Amino acid sequence: MRTLTFVVGTGRSGSTALSRILNAHPDILSLNEFMASVGDTAFPEEELTGEEFWQRLAMPTPYFATMIRSGVMMPEFLYTRRPGRYAAETTGIPGLSLMVLPHLTDDPDGLLDELRETVVHRPRRSAPDHHRALFGTLCAKFGRTAVVERSGYSTAWVPRLRAAFPEARFVHMHRDGPDCALSMSRHPGYRMIFLWKEIKELAGVGDFADLTEEHVKSLPPDLAPLLGERFDPALVRDRALPLPEFGTLWSELVTEATDHLAPLPEEHRTTLAYEHLLDAPREELARLAAFVGVEPLPRWLDHGRDLLDSGRRGAALSLPDRELAELRERCAPGTRTLAGTRTR
Repeated sequence: MRTLTFVVGTGRSGSTALSRILNAHPDILSLNEFMASVGDTAFPEEELTGEEFWQRLAMPTPYFATMIRSGVMMPEFLYTRRPGRYAAETTGIPGLSLMVLPHLTDDPDGLLDELRETVVHRPRRSAPDHHRALFGTLCAKFGRTAVVERSGYSTAWVPRLRAAFPEARFVHMHRDGPDCALSMSRHPGYRMIFLWKEIKELAGVGDFADLTEEHVKSLPPDLAPLLGERFDPALVRDRALPLPEFGTLWSELVTEATDHLAPLPEEHRTTLAYEHLLDAPREELARLAAFVGVEPLPRWLDHGRDLLDSGRRGAALSLPDRELAELRERCAPGTRTLAGTRTR
């Protein structure tokens, strides 16, 4: 592994398509949704044995497991499209298997077994060093030299990633605010995020770990079931959620990412606008390749251009004028922040 890069951002910004493009480069190990899948548990402060680290990679991600059992499926859940030996209802789907390994291979169960045999025998070491070794193993297997991890809704992770991997580079990927917010409002994962945030605000807690039985009893009957192991998917699918609030969320996230990345040296950070990627795909992908440390191969640039879908641009323009104006107002703080980064 020569370089390590994290693509961070709000999500719903073309970043899943970017993961597919990166995965097509013969020198890039594309870790799709790795932090979203294992990050909450796989970065403890204490050192871990190889077995202890593996258990954190292999355990099901709790909130994704609840969504799957409840029938709230996200398009990012790759394993459930072609199920193997793991199932949410019985064994649970290992965190590493849900979105990361199926992005790399058609045999995620086999790759999981292969990785386990390597990881569990490693000596006690820090979590970042375990991750570096894991990334190195995957690079060796697939013949890659540069690691690029990409997760949606990842802006809050930047400080921890900077501390764990001082050598890492960061790409802040973003998209037009109203378009991104509208996409969030229609995505089951972001609808869940909105509802979980509402639960915490109503209960007056900052973390679900602080919820008591009294808190849960005080919640509205259409929210409390979301804390169980299974719930009616209609609670997520059919509930009317205020679109402007997703504009506020978008602004908060792009501002958070910008603030977290600002202290980094310029050679360790860059931005990638989805609209710029659509307008000049070969040029933007070539710039990205240089940043992550690989060659901008002409065939890869052409393939990346072909994978992009320009039809998603301007989706918010279909909104009624009043709704669009309010959404733009909520996105204005984030838009100003991004404008400021482009002029620095």
